[in-house]
Amino acid sequence: MALYLVQHGKSLSKEQDPEQGLSQEGYADVNRIAEVAAGYGVRPAVIRHSGRKRARQTAEIFAEALRGEMSKAEPVSGIDPIDDVTAVANTLKTGDNLMLVGHLPFMERLTGFLITGSAEKLIFKFQNGGIVCLDKNPDAQWWFIKWTLMPRIE
Repeated sequence: MALYLVQHGKSLSKEQDPEQGLSQEGYADVNRIAEVAAGYGVRPAVIRHSGRKRARQTAEIFAEALRGEMSKAEPVSGIDPIDDVTAVANTLKTGDNLMLVGHLPFMERLTGFLITGSAEKLIFKFQNGGIVCLDKNPDAQWWFIKWTLMPRIE
């Protein structure tokens, strides 16, 4: 099972959009990353997002690019910025590929927890609109970073 973790694309300020939808730069970055991922054959069986506007918009771009026009991205609870990562981690099973589109610090904390067992350890610094692909050997206890795809080298 591949687990694709995505931090939403760059968003507008609350003054520009109270719901903080994607900015033009956010749309451009996510579209570019989604096109590259599609070219590499990334095909999540399911794409889920936090329900917040910027995460939903990001998930919809990935859904169209990676799964086709008839694909939908689904909202899911439990992946907001300060939600408990152990609740989500305990639901992950090897099987179908899953993409989660959410927020910081949740995504970084989930990555740390899955790889080391501690949500407090920063294992990877996410970028808006980037993908961190985790994988797990069915017989292993911990996950590992298989690859990443980021909008820029920083």
